Amino acid sequence: MPSKTRVGIVGAGNVAARHAEVLSGFPDVTIAGIADTDPHKAEALASKHGAPAYGGHADLLSAGGLDAVYVCVPPFAHGNPELDVLSCDLPMFVEKPLSLDLQTAENIAAEIERRSLPSAVGHHWRYLDILEQAHDLLDGRPVRLALGHWLDKVPPVGWWLDPGMSGGQIVEQAVHVLDLARLLVDEVSMVHAVPAENTVDGEVDRATSAVMRFRGGASGLLATACLLSHKHRVGLEVCADGIALELSETRLLVDGERVVEDDGHAKTRVDREFINAVRGGPADVRVPYREALRTHRLALALARSATERRPVMLDE
Repeated sequence: MPSKTRVGIVGAGNVAARHAEVLSGFPDVTIAGIADTDPHKAEALASKHGAPAYGGHADLLSAGGLDAVYVCVPPFAHGNPELDVLSCDLPMFVEKPLSLDLQTAENIAAEIERRSLPSAVGHHWRYLDILEQAHDLLDGRPVRLALGHWLDKVPPVGWWLDPGMSGGQIVEQAVHVLDLARLLVDEVSMVHAVPAENTVDGEVDRATSAVMRFRGGASGLLATACLLSHKHRVGLEVCADGIALELSETRLLVDGERVVEDDGHAKTRVDREFINAVRGGPADVRVPYREALRTHRLALALARSATERRPVMLDE
């Protein structure tokens, strides 16, 4: 590898800006270009990091000279950017959710594996400092009950309330909580989601509750809402013999009494380990694309259950 890894970024929204800020702080990384279908956004973010701006991912890729690409686009825009990046044999970091449908993500996963390229997905909760402590506390005590929450406001982007563009709150937001549940509890075998009645036709479900059955026998609940004026409660509670843990993005609460604060570096670690993998050194990539696809499959099953008003088995 050259002394600096040249990274291109597809997308110039808030999440792309966060990654650009982190990456620009690494001494062995340079941002080589930023592409967005909104040229004003691309230019604003690119100028901040001294990089050229492009009107689309095809122009970014055609310019060449890249060692890796970050794909940070809305849910409805996934598919072509990833496949075009892979056609250039470039390692790829993809922000969640992976797509609006399963087939698109399956095709991307197969192409990554066919080309044997490094990949990572932005499930940065896997890099929380408190997660290792939660694992240690649960050692030898299987989780019997999991309670997930994402009770929040509507994000300030125009496409979010359209289920055909965002996929809905479970797919777009609560997927972080589902990923944590898979990690701390088990794989899920059945889901049954019940949405509240919508007051506006054609919008995403504003509130949903769901039951989940885990393969190892644990029971789970998920509650989501985007009715509020601020983020109220986001995280996962787990109960095992003699212990209850509550994890959020910032802290671990043990038995409702002892608080352990996270060190706040998860969003840096997820980028650092992907760059390490691209550079061919020791790397701790915890969520390669195929692993993220398992979580995405679970989120889509919950969304399908809510739409079809029936339980869905994950092996269907």
